[in-house]
Amino acid sequence: MEIYIVQQNDTVDSIAQSYQVPVENIIEINQILYPYALAIGQALLIPTGGEAADRRSAVTNGYAYPFINPNVLQATLPYLTNVSIFSYGFTGTGELIPPTLNDEWMIEAATQAGVNAILTLTPIDEQGRFNNLIISEMVNSSEARTNIAQNLLDVMREKGYGGVDIDFEYILASDRDAFTGFVAELTEIMNQNGFETSVALAPKTSADQPGLLYEGKDYGGLGAAANSVLLMTYEWGYTYGPPMAVAPINKVRQVVEYAITEIPVNKINLGIPNYGYDWPLPYERNVTKATTIGNVQAVQLAIEHGAVIEFDETAQTPFFHYIENRVEHEVWFEDVRSMQAKFQLVKEFSLRGMGYWQLMRLFLANWVLLEDQFIIVKDL
Repeated sequence: MEIYIVQQNDTVDSIAQSYQVPVENIIEINQILYPYALAIGQALLIPTGGEAADRRSAVTNGYAYPFINPNVLQATLPYLTNVSIFSYGFTGTGELIPPTLNDEWMIEAATQAGVNAILTLTPIDEQGRFNNLIISEMVNSSEARTNIAQNLLDVMREKGYGGVDIDFEYILASDRDAFTGFVAELTEIMNQNGFETSVALAPKTSADQPGLLYEGKDYGGLGAAANSVLLMTYEWGYTYGPPMAVAPINKVRQVVEYAITEIPVNKINLGIPNYGYDWPLPYERNVTKATTIGNVQAVQLAIEHGAVIEFDETAQTPFFHYIENRVEHEVWFEDVRSMQAKFQLVKEFSLRGMGYWQLMRLFLANWVLLEDQFIIVKDL
């Protein structure tokens, strides 16, 4: 595979001719819509037919809700080791709250594709709201911990799940050790019954990093307790924040450099965003709200408005501006260049693999590039 950046006056036909590859291949891999217009600065993945170098094994995971388009899921499963179904909630006493939509069809699709379906556990209460108080109640009660472990085993056996992912955020600092103890207990129980446990970690850069998002997560303790971890290395650019890259590679690198001092590299999965944001300008704190946008959708938006896609070399991320209804917008998203930068980080630090938030929109060029760069582990 090669990455080509579209120049002025380029067409799909002229690019295909210069590389001596079928036009249809470029159109399909890059999800180019009829009439096959391109944006200046757009990054295209070109299948040259050569042999990829430095290809190594990697575990791949992606989160998805049960309302994912079945065609998107089917197109993505061949590139995954695991698919984490989002999500089960729980009560403070350890009773599980299933997803509002049926998850069994996703488990069946994953199983048929040779992919492990992972039960994602989040602190969602009976009203469907995030509630970190139920984390505190559950992890500080031995009875509740025992109850939730047994309930998880029952559901996983009944439905065919292959593991559990603990995705808790905003854990109170006072619950840090209790949470680590809960993960250690659950991992032991799961392993004894043939299942694995993973845990999602907020993107810390030091052990004593302040903030509710960070203080309850003990990297060293959780890295030792769980079978694997996911570094949530995204959301620097977020819905209510100022316009910037969702996962700037310089910031992502800082998290990885700290994580490897606390956690074995063969347990670490790098978090990768499969989305971008569109901000109306000017940005006003606590007022401006960005719209989530898919990566293919972002390019189409640039094409429709005649925008030139630029590339931030520090963040290793594409962005562009456009005007609609007299309002200027700034868009940051992911393309094959930004994905390549993240893949190189996985290789540089010999990480276990990567985990995507989330799979709801198909970004085929990413998956084709990933398969070109890595041998996807299919049997853990």
